[in-house]
Amino acid sequence: QVQLVESGGGLVQAGESLRLSCAASGQTFTMYAMAWFRQAPGKEFEFVARISTYMAIHGGDTYYVDSVKGRFTISGDNVENMLYLQMNSLEPEETGVYYCAATTSTSATLSIDRAEYRSWGQGTQVTVSS
Repeated sequence: QVQLVESGGGLVQAGESLRLSCAASGQTFTMYAMAWFRQAPGKEFEFVARISTYMAIHGGDTYYVDSVKGRFTISGDNVENMLYLQMNSLEPEETGVYYCAATTSTSATLSIDRAEYRSWGQGTQVTVSS
């Protein structure tokens, strides 16, 4: 079992930055990848970014949805069991609840499929004003 707790959300203006954090606890040694997803009001649940955390298999590999490439950076600290999402040049359309997720499936180290992620945080609200 892995428990995840997000923090760092808030209200910013368009063009500004936020850094989201996700603290992992429990059986963190079983995690193979971690990711950020988001859900904007009235929109579909969306993958944002993924990092493979199991060093022996694709360790450190990252992947982003096209809309955030060059602006967002996902990173992790395996010692502190933390996941981060640095978000720069935020846009109003990126308002929503951001969720941290983890997968313990050895076949999902490169996955961006929501269904592969069985551990989820409670979410943190990000609001970008225009």
